[in-house]
Amino acid sequence: MVLIIGFVLLALLVATVVAAASSVYLEHKKLLSLADGASLAAADSFTLGQLDTSSGRPAAVLRSARVRSTAADYLNRNGAFARFSGLAVGPATGSPDGTTAVVVLSAAVHPPVVNFLVPDGIRIEAESTARARLTR
Repeated sequence: MVLIIGFVLLALLVATVVAAASSVYLEHKKLLSLADGASLAAADSFTLGQLDTSSGRPAAVLRSARVRSTAADYLNRNGAFARFSGLAVGPATGSPDGTTAVVVLSAAVHPPVVNFLVPDGIRIEAESTARARLTR
């Protein structure tokens, strides 16, 4: 009887850990999908720069401040702040080279059952990049 109770407790513990890990994984995938959309929207916020000397066409130029504001606007329009707990746009969000939009998002995940062990949740982070390019 003691052995059966021990196995049942062990099975419940394993099921709880698997449920919590699955919850964190699924929320990370949702956050990554949101970061992908925000980076694509930010990459579309380019301005026309100087003419490229090799091709004679204007270049797409991204500014870090505009990338950050466009990503935040995308999150507001999609209601992401209501869906994710503690959602924040990371300080690394911007355009490091003037043609690539980098969006870093972080949020808190509250896994089921073990939520009382981590009341503030588990912080997750997702990073996505998108490149602005003019084609004909």
